[in-house]
Amino acid sequence: MASIGRTTDATTGGEALLRARQRAALLPDLLVEARRVVATVTSGWHGRRRRGAGENFWQFRPFVDGEPVSRIDWRRSARDDNVYLRDREWEAAQTVWLWADPSPSMLYQSQAGLVSKESRALVLVLALAELLSRSGERIGYPQVLDPISARNAAERIAGALMSSRPDTGFPGADRFKRYSEIVLVSDFLDPMDELVARIDQLSRRGVRGHLVQIADPAEVAFPYSGRTEFRDPETGAKLTAGRAETLREEYRTLFDARRTHLAEHCRHIGWSHVFHLTDRLASEPLLALHGRLSGQFQLSGQRG
Repeated sequence: MASIGRTTDATTGGEALLRARQRAALLPDLLVEARRVVATVTSGWHGRRRRGAGENFWQFRPFVDGEPVSRIDWRRSARDDNVYLRDREWEAAQTVWLWADPSPSMLYQSQAGLVSKESRALVLVLALAELLSRSGERIGYPQVLDPISARNAAERIAGALMSSRPDTGFPGADRFKRYSEIVLVSDFLDPMDELVARIDQLSRRGVRGHLVQIADPAEVAFPYSGRTEFRDPETGAKLTAGRAETLREEYRTLFDARRTHLAEHCRHIGWSHVFHLTDRLASEPLLALHGRLSGQFQLSGQRG
């Protein structure tokens, strides 16, 4: 039986409770996996430090005509024949919000996928929390954890998710302040008009967003043939195809069109978009997010 797609209908309370318990049991292992992923990318992660207004020393650099004389470091300048300025480090007061889609469609995992979409999303969020907390960033998780600046942010998020996590829904825009950032990790299989409307609502509030679109390899390749029963993971509704292979070309066209439309819309509003398959390494989208969060990203819908 294949399971592809998403609708907006809610599942029963019993099913939601069972998923919550299963998710809570997995979180300790996912935190360990997240830290393993962090260890593989640490050498390429340089945080978001850069020159700007702040109190901490950043670097010395040669004086250029027209710059404030008050910023000259005379002690450093006395060492040789050049005049040097003392730059301070830019201090980011903004919050980085992290969110992994808890929808039932994220539980899907085909034989080609290394893990479920939900497991990969949580690993990415926890790994990102680990890396950002080491850089002194303020990190929050909508409806789960208020923004904190702590070295153990990833552990605290994992602990909070074990006891409290929204069952469904896209994070509302009300609590996000202007200039904050949000990383949304999801399969983004909601109806496109609804999805775009929610993204635009965040964008209009001055929030800078980064989408990580996760897909199982089977959702891209559509490898099914013969008589196949498809089940909606949200409602349990079923659809039987007598010859599933006849749907492959049209399905792929529609899937690619959704992905391209989402990436183009992100580019249009100044957001970033990364596409990731669960048969790839988790470190790949994590490194792609580094450039986007540091402001060095190239707005693109290509796979990170």
